[in-house]
Amino acid sequence: MSALSGVKVNRVNALLLRQQRVQHRWLIGLVLLLLVVFVANLLVGPVALSRLLAGDALSPLQQQVLLQLRLPRACLAMLLGAGLAMSGCVLQTLLQNPLAEPGLIGVSSGASLAAVMMLFLAQRLGVMLPPWGLSIAAFGGALLVTSTLLFLARGGRLDNVRLLLLGVAIGICSSAITTWLLYFANDQSLREMMFWMMGSLAYGQSQPLWWWLPYLAVMAWLVVRRDSLTLLQLGDFQAQLMGLDLRRIRWQLVFAVCVLSGLAVALAGSIGFIGLLIPHLMRLLGRGSARFVLLASMLAGAVALLLADLLSRNLLPSGELPVGIITASLGAPLLIFLLVRRHV
Repeated sequence: MSALSGVKVNRVNALLLRQQRVQHRWLIGLVLLLLVVFVANLLVGPVALSRLLAGDALSPLQQQVLLQLRLPRACLAMLLGAGLAMSGCVLQTLLQNPLAEPGLIGVSSGASLAAVMMLFLAQRLGVMLPPWGLSIAAFGGALLVTSTLLFLARGGRLDNVRLLLLGVAIGICSSAITTWLLYFANDQSLREMMFWMMGSLAYGQSQPLWWWLPYLAVMAWLVVRRDSLTLLQLGDFQAQLMGLDLRRIRWQLVFAVCVLSGLAVALAGSIGFIGLLIPHLMRLLGRGSARFVLLASMLAGAVALLLADLLSRNLLPSGELPVGIITASLGAPLLIFLLVRRHV
């Protein structure tokens, strides 16, 4: 019996080592892909910068385009994509739902509603909003929804299912109010509202650097606490046996998701499918623990939004498309394909 048990243990250890090697290869591949896409995002555009690869000096105009426009925008896309994908990964693990995403708990909807209300009021009062006005309003809306959820959760009134249902209800109410505001807006404000609601990286470029401090701090905290996600995968009973404070870690994770998704909406508007699709794909491809899926989602989310930004800037000969249109146009068919394929 002991020899048989030893053989089984050796097989399990060999399987785990093989799985770790596969996960490491995925992570290395994603890092290399991220570097390639990041460089392509800097070089490709109406103003060609490909001569930089040959070591040639750039003209003053090209230097301005690279350092003041493309580099900040590429960094913005990379960080937002990573944060949104991490938020989706945390929610899918927390709610035990492979199709959960930040919008389901109402944070993105609350942030969008607050920004649209600010635009509507500015139009009615004849006030010119500063570049950071929409971001302040969106973050305030996300913070209000977050505070409401945490207040109800702290009193023990919400479990995971009710939290999800409440988020859906908040999203429906926010969409209804937003529709009313859009109906009564004038043409100029309507165009700006719709462009912002579809997602645009142009807003985030005008924000001061200190906006990123809480965003980066929450991302770093999630990376440090990634082992807690692995324990949550085992179930409540097993996680408690391993010494995890379920009540505390759950609402810490909810707050982290709210901060990331709220700041993302505040800096770039509504960008869908990154938080929903990327963690789902990483879980299907890697078949690993939540710890691996979190790191892979962070890298793949950055790659996905960089690619979407690259397409949004170059598909039209003049002007750019909202990046949210690109993510929705590519993400929705892919999600439908995955769902149909898994149920056939």
